Amino acid sequence: MKFKPNESGGVAIELGPKECQLPMPEGSPDEESVAVFSLKRILVPVDFSDCSKKALEYAVRFARQFGAELTLLHVVPRYPPVPEMGPIDVETLQEGRAQLEVVRLTIGDLAPCGTLLRTGTPHMEIIEAAKEQSIDLIIIATHGHKGLTRALLGSTTERVVREAPCPVLVVREKEREFLQKD
Repeated sequence: MKFKPNESGGVAIELGPKECQLPMPEGSPDEESVAVFSLKRILVPVDFSDCSKKALEYAVRFARQFGAELTLLHVVPRYPPVPEMGPIDVETLQEGRAQLEVVRLTIGDLAPCGTLLRTGTPHMEIIEAAKEQSIDLIIIATHGHKGLTRALLGSTTERVVREAPCPVLVVREKEREFLQKD
């Protein structure tokens, strides 16, 4: 366990990979009430964008710290999304499977990792996969679309947050970085 002062005058506590909670003094009345995170299965929806790669970085760190297994999920939509005034690339299942395998191989031995490939409406497939796989946490990226683009395409992340059967960690494209490079 490491204690580090932060810029706002507070203290950050960093737990090691084998530590799962802050120690409490023996006999402390709150000793029994301290909740311990039990993350065994983490779902990471990937669309191969830079945003989802960033979410994957977070997921790998969580998996290593909690000894959890990652499940990478890619959903190939049955119908192409509404175009944003440009050509539509229709992805095939074979392309999705190949790209998913490349991402899995980049994780290597950092964390146990499996893959799922589905077709359908992305937010619905993510929620169903989380239920079926008994997922403890979903780590998902958001592209931060606004205005007309968001209205036309909808927000997969927003729908997952509202309907997921477990907690959801949303990784934004542009945010204050809290991952420290090894």
